[in-house]
Amino acid sequence: MAKVLYITAHPLTEEQSFSLAAGKAFIDTYKNQNQNDEIIHLDLFKENIPHIDADVLGGWGKLQKGTEFSALSADEHLKVGRLAELVDQFTAADKFVFVTPLWNFSFPPVIQIYTGRPCRFDDRQKSPSYPGSRRLLLRRTGSKHGDGKSLYRNNNELLRCTFNGMPIP
Repeated sequence: MAKVLYITAHPLTEEQSFSLAAGKAFIDTYKNQNQNDEIIHLDLFKENIPHIDADVLGGWGKLQKGTEFSALSADEHLKVGRLAELVDQFTAADKFVFVTPLWNFSFPPVIQIYTGRPCRFDDRQKSPSYPGSRRLLLRRTGSKHGDGKSLYRNNNELLRCTFNGMPIP
C-alpha cells in the first residue's frame, strides 16, 4: 500500500478550474485502479501553512540551542509545530500528485511556501531528493501565453528546481 499525497493549489473550484478538473479525473481513476493506496488530499489554499518568519526562525534557533519545544513562545510553538507536521506528512508519502494552475509563467506562491525551497536557475543549483518517490504535476492553462515554447522552457526550470531535479521533458 502506497501513501499518495494529492496536493492542490488553486483558489477556485473543480467546476471553475481546468487544472482541478483534470486533477479530480486523474485521482478518481487512480483510486479505482489502486484501491489499497491511501490518498491524502492537501488543499494548499485551505490549509494553515505558516510562512517562515521571525517566530519560526526564532523557534528553530531556540530548539537548536537545546530549548525544549514546550518552552517556545505560543506563536513559535504553533508555527514550528505546524511546519513539523507538514514535513512529517510530506516525508511519509510515497507518491505526490501536484495540481496547480499556471500563474505569471510560474506556480501560485503557496507552492513555494509549501515546498520551502528558494530556487536559483543556474548549474550550481542543488536540492535534496526523495529516493523512491514518484511525482506528477498536472496543470492546464486556460489561455495561450505567447508562442508557448519559451514559456514552457522557462517553466521547466522552475519545475526542476521545485520538484528536486525531477526530469521534465
